[in-house]
Amino acid sequence: MSASCTTLLVEEHADRLVVTLRRPEARNAIDARMIAELHDVCAELERDPRLLLLTGHGGVFAGGADIAELRARRREDALHGINSRLFERVRRLPLPTVAAVPGWALGGGAELAYACDLRIAGPDAVFGNPEPGLGILAAAGACWRLRELVGESVAKQVLLAGRRLDAGAALRCGLVLDVVPADRLLGEAHALLDRMARSSALALRLTKLVTDSAGAHPVADDLAQAVLFEAPDKEERMTRFLEKKGDRT
Repeated sequence: MSASCTTLLVEEHADRLVVTLRRPEARNAIDARMIAELHDVCAELERDPRLLLLTGHGGVFAGGADIAELRARRREDALHGINSRLFERVRRLPLPTVAAVPGWALGGGAELAYACDLRIAGPDAVFGNPEPGLGILAAAGACWRLRELVGESVAKQVLLAGRRLDAGAALRCGLVLDVVPADRLLGEAHALLDRMARSSALALRLTKLVTDSAGAHPVADDLAQAVLFEAPDKEERMTRFLEKKGDRT
């Protein structure tokens, strides 16, 4: 996959994909080519579910969407949901996704980070949605997804008042899991993925599915658990746990 990408660096591992946004001439701004390549990444992870780590090249996550392309878009483009369909596809990937944010994550870049399951930040990370200043709104998920992540008050501060959340503010409001030194950002993100990779992939997948379901119902929990109770992985993991416990007594 990586050979055909011009805006992404893609590293394939047995249990994860590491995808780096790379348009250094435009602060990794998300353009049509990057959107198409990220759709290819999603297709790969839908065919072969693995964890996903998203980050940005050169100390920036993504400085926004490509403004020149946005200026040319009209009503039909908005109705096609060019960015929003991609970010929702990222959100619905089978296994957990992590955004490692080293610096600016603005506009569409912030919305891509919001679409991931978890975010970890470097000390220079900044999240913001300046779209109203350009005569548009943050229409790729921020207007509702950010409210779910940080609450209505903080979301309105960002979306209406133009507040930018630095790394410390993002940590305090729960937008990011942790803030770590820049030289440890990818290492800590991989350590987080390592912890998840030690869990049952099927259990992670069903937990994510139930957690993301709108108006989740106890029946959804029961059905997902019923699948897991019949999986060989559950029997093996619980047997190992009980054997280790017996060894300690």
